[in-house]
Amino acid sequence: MSDLAENRRRQRELAEKLKMLKQEEALLTDILRLAERNEKANPSPTRLLRDVLIELLGAQDGPRSAKALCDELKERHPDRSPTPQVVRSALESLVAKGRVRRHKRERAVSYSLAERATD
Repeated sequence: MSDLAENRRRQRELAEKLKMLKQEEALLTDILRLAERNEKANPSPTRLLRDVLIELLGAQDGPRSAKALCDELKERHPDRSPTPQVVRSALESLVAKGRVRRHKRERAVSYSLAERATD
């Protein structure tokens, strides 16, 4: 009988542990939902900057400097005031992702949209 009693005790312990794990899962699920909702309501400023830069590059033919893009961005979006270095960093991030091409001519660097593959 002691084996049976021990078995039942372990079942109760495991049932309690399972209950706690289910509560933890529910809490984590709620946290993920809140985070997703928050991300949709307040997108990353860096992602917004990259999107705006792609829009600006797409509106022009030919490569443009980070300074020219920064100036145009400030003109079109007066609520934003990124420095040329921030714009350059965002552009380099887009280069790394293959969405923008970097062009070098001597010491001057300019950027253009990467060519899209046609399906």
